[in-house]
Amino acid sequence: MKKVLIVSPHFPPINAPDMQRVRLALPHLRAHGWEPTVLAIAPEFVEGGVIEPLLEQSYPADVRVIRGQGISPGATRRFGVGNLWWRCGRALTVAGERLLRTEKFDLVFFSTTQFSAFALGPKWRRQFGVPYVLDYQDPWVSDYYARTRTRPPGGALKYALSQWSARRTEPRVLRAAAGVIAVSEAYPAMLARLYPWFDAGRVRVLPFGASPDDFALARTQEPAAPLIDFDDGNFHHVYTGRCGPDMKRALTIVFRAFRNFRATNLARRAEKMRFHFIGTGYAPPPLGVDSVLPIARQEGVAEFVHEHRYRVPYFDSLHYLQRAHALVAVGSDDPGYAASKIFPFVLARRPMLLVYHRESPVLAFAEKISAGVRFSFAGVGDIDAVAEQVCQRWFAGEGHRLDPACYAAAFAPLMAKALTARLAAVFDDAIRS
Repeated sequence: MKKVLIVSPHFPPINAPDMQRVRLALPHLRAHGWEPTVLAIAPEFVEGGVIEPLLEQSYPADVRVIRGQGISPGATRRFGVGNLWWRCGRALTVAGERLLRTEKFDLVFFSTTQFSAFALGPKWRRQFGVPYVLDYQDPWVSDYYARTRTRPPGGALKYALSQWSARRTEPRVLRAAAGVIAVSEAYPAMLARLYPWFDAGRVRVLPFGASPDDFALARTQEPAAPLIDFDDGNFHHVYTGRCGPDMKRALTIVFRAFRNFRATNLARRAEKMRFHFIGTGYAPPPLGVDSVLPIARQEGVAEFVHEHRYRVPYFDSLHYLQRAHALVAVGSDDPGYAASKIFPFVLARRPMLLVYHRESPVLAFAEKISAGVRFSFAGVGDIDAVAEQVCQRWFAGEGHRLDPACYAAAFAPLMAKALTARLAAVFDDAIRS
């Protein structure tokens, strides 16, 4: 059995988006000849982390997880420092080097949006002769915030410093990598534009995948403090996940469409509609800010919109998706927004309104499997026209009352089991290179 050391700083019981690929792959890696060991940060050192023990029931209990510690956020937050890698990167590095010094690993797999961890790849390759594979879940170097003139996470200064470091580090990390995977079709071309020497064909595009087992597990419990009363006689639309400035156009379309619907002779039906946006930010309490409600206020429909800005347990979010009367799936104005983010929405099998950039891979995927009622936009000039389409086809029409189709056949290649087989093939190629 070949051995892979998986570097995933956020890991169950922490609920974080960037651990999902690893969590979903763990039940299937051994079937493809790979014995995993996970290297993570101890959950009590993850600032604002949502602790969700149920996540640990979703992968084999005998998978070895090594947890580094570091400096607690309470000790550094008073100085304005919360960055996980600055606080705990050294401890994780030491734990990883201890493993590599005492055991033989065939491969290291970096699967995280803590991109500073990627720099360990060439260092460990020199020290221990072990090849590594990178997982691009987001761009490391990005001009998105400069191009769109939106405020980056953590503020302009911190982001500028992180991008300066990324531009210095990413080229040497990429050059020495034995394999690269990415969640979006846009990322290989992006890397090739940044680095003319980089061959985009090296990148294997692998979404996170989906697991019906997660929904079965979600049905075994109710949220401890439910955010929605689905039996109150209202019609509840639900969205779960991050919402940021890049989603302003899509949200404006939805809320303007609803505002237009309220002005029709079907206004009585509109009064029963509610919109819930859950887990819209990554900042820990009490640092979060609303990103959806300001847009709803601007469109005059805030009384119908509820935003829970803090992350909720993953299985709670699945509960809300399954119980919703309809789902609202809104996308970024960045065309590279990854298609895998829509998978849990589709597996929930509820009527669904989708509003995405016209070049988004999410729309192409949704069209392929005939999922939901789909609308697209490009620039700001599209907002009024698309909002009117949403008003007529979704709110005034019967789109939100349609029974969802069965997507089982189209989904088979995107299930966690199938995608882990493709991931293991990347591992096999990496150790042969």
